[in-house]
Formats: sequence, C-alpha cells, structure tokens
Amino acid sequence: MTRRPGEASCSLPAAAFAGALAALPGVGPATLHGLLSQAGPIEVWDGVRRGEIVRPPGRGVLPSEVAGRRVGWADAAAQMPLQAWWEAWCRRGIEITWLGDGRFPDRLRCDPEPPGVLFWRGCLDRLSGRCVAVVGTRRCSPDGRASAYDLGRDLANAGVCVVSGLALGIDGAAHLGALDAKLPALGAGATVGVAASGVDVAYPASHAALWERVVAAGAVISETPPGRPAQAWRFPSRNRVIAGLVDMVVVVESHASGGSLITADKALDRGIEVRVVPGGVHAPSTAGSNQLLYDGPGPVRDATDVLDALGMVARRPRRIGRRRPPGVGRTEQPRLHPEARQPRLQPDGVDPGPSSTPAATTQAAGAVLEAVGWRPTSINRIVDRSGQTVGAVGRILEGLRDAGAVEEDNGWWWRSRVGDVRDPQ
Repeated sequence: MTRRPGEASCSLPAAAFAGALAALPGVGPATLHGLLSQAGPIEVWDGVRRGEIVRPPGRGVLPSEVAGRRVGWADAAAQMPLQAWWEAWCRRGIEITWLGDGRFPDRLRCDPEPPGVLFWRGCLDRLSGRCVAVVGTRRCSPDGRASAYDLGRDLANAGVCVVSGLALGIDGAAHLGALDAKLPALGAGATVGVAASGVDVAYPASHAALWERVVAAGAVISETPPGRPAQAWRFPSRNRVIAGLVDMVVVVESHASGGSLITADKALDRGIEVRVVPGGVHAPSTAGSNQLLYDGPGPVRDATDVLDALGMVARRPRRIGRRRPPGVGRTEQPRLHPEARQPRLQPDGVDPGPSSTPAATTQAAGAVLEAVGWRPTSINRIVDRSGQTVGAVGRILEGLRDAGAVEEDNGWWWRSRVGDVRDPQ
C-alpha cells in the first residue's frame, strides 16, 4: 500500500495512527495484528481512509453503533479527531507501541496471540527482567489477601517485577505488596498492571490511587484505547497478555470458574510455568485453585519457593518495607490479648460493640464471619481482621457457634461446613 500525498498528516507520528487503528469499531487484537504485520500504522490508516481496507464481517452490533447500522471503517476514520486525540494522549502521559515498533515488549513478539497495539503509562522497561504474575479472585479470603501481599512484597524485594490485573482482592494485594518493597538498589518495587479498560480509566474506580502508584513504580498497560471502559470480552483477552509477559504465573485463590484460571491456562499453552498457593479444602474462594493444584501445577508457599522454581538464588527475601496496610491481613501471630482468652459479654448484657442497631449488628457479624476463615484462626487474629472489639467478637462468635456457622476447639475458630456458611462476599 503506497501512501498518496496529503492522506496522512506528516505532523503526527506513527504511534498516533496505531492508536487510531485500535479505536476503529469492531477491531480486535487478531485483526490489528494481521493488519500491522503487513504494513506500518500510517500505511494501514491510509488504506482504511481510502476504503481499500474494510471492516471484516462481525457478529451483532457494537454498543457504539447507532440505530443498528454497522459503521464502516472509512466513515469512522473520517470522523476521528486524530490530532486532538494525540494531543490529549500526550498530556496524559499515554504512549503507544505496536508489533513492529522497537518498544514493543520482547516477550510478546513471538506470542501465539500477540496484541496488535498496546497503550501504556509509566515505564515498559520494568518488563525486561524477571517477571511473575500473582493473580486470583476478587472475592478472596483474608489469608489469600495476606499471601498475595507477601508474595508481591518479597518478590519485588528480590528484584522481580510483579504483574497482575489491578482488580480487587488478590490482584490489588499483590500490587500493594510490590509497591511496599524497599530495596530500590536491586530494582525492587517494580510492578506492572494489565488493564481491561483504557490506561486512563481506572477499573474499579476505587483503585484509582493504586493505578497512579503502579504507574509511578512500573507501568499500566492495555490493549483498550484511552477513555474507554472495560468490556466483558476484554477481561479474558487481558489475561492472555498477563500470561505472555511473565516467567511464571502464581494463582493464590480462585473460585471454581475464576478468571485467574484463564490466565493459568494461557500460561500453560505457552509453556510458562504455573504454581498455586494451596488453600482450605472447604473454602469457595479456593475451589478452582485447589483443583488446578490437583491437576498438576506444583504448590508454592511463599516467594522463596517461587525464586527456587525460577532457578534464582534460593535465599529468603528480607522482609523490608512497610507493614501491611489495614485490611490486607497479617501473617504473624500477635500476642494474645488477655481478654481474648475468655470472650464474654459485658455485665448486664451490654453490647460492647460500637453500635447496637440491628443493621450494625448484622454487619459486624458478617465481618467477624469473614475474618474467621476456613482454617483454624485465633481470636486475636479475628479481632485484627474484623475491626471489632474483643468483647464484641467474643459475643458474635458465640452466636455464630450456636447457629452452627463456626466451630471452636481450644481457642481456635474456623468456619463450619454445617449451616449457612455462604461466602458473605
């Protein structure tokens, strides 16, 4: 395809046209890869504008299409404010690379399903060293969240880049752990998030601050054009990118049909090692990951096991950095509070909790039940996780035990398989 004079603005770089191609209606990674394997972004864009490259047949109508009419690529391209887009992307620090560009991640060049175009904010160089994906369910247990945080922190302290999907639960905890690593001389603290939405559209919105921290320490990358929210099909597509970027995938917790299992499958398809953090056999949040573990991939307990499997120095990473933020969970057993040994109500049946309203009581009971977990847990850890007072936790635990939701033996508590033990999340 030869570009005719005046068909593509010489004031714009090739990256601008690559970004515009990714924004065409109905275009996907495979289509982009096919187009950009034949010619550069400017030449492909000119072919689209002239009508020589047309939109392939698709299924159904995209939400962006008006009145059920399929918008042709030539018409869509003619209406794109490419100059304004490029200026906005530059102001937001958004960069673009494509399969034929020198900045395209080396790990994805020979991938069986490579992205055609990638957008990013931050520094892609973080992906040049050892990379490990730490992934799992959004609806995780406190133990799972703590394991993901510890893995992220200790791997980053060992100079490994931690890759995940920026989601709630396991993903967010892994990123937080990496961000709290404190050995910059070894390249620690690096983490890369792979998003399903545009790199300037934080998803979930509650993770907006986390996204900015990840950008500062590493990068946020996505195949989705800037300004666009995530679509359902982009999440499994995103997971294949995560798998293609790393040396190993570690699944911390996954429900029976969790998205992290897709990441594991994509990694196995690529010959990338997958490991699993074992979980409680009765916990819904570990049903999928435990099945994966049973099917073949080996277990890991901590970052040292991961480093051993990667052939790196088998030396336990120094636990340097901030303590886990509230809500992430704890690994160490704090000293048992004297009142925690014999939990009981205050005199005259007064509720020691912060509120005695029915709604507050129900919410407190749910927090305590979630904090108990499926493995034996001490009451001091339940107090720490739930944020309730010792007296309130003791009262709630007694009620949950009477209802058959939890069991107790010699001061250890765990969730029961009998009664209503549904995951409150």
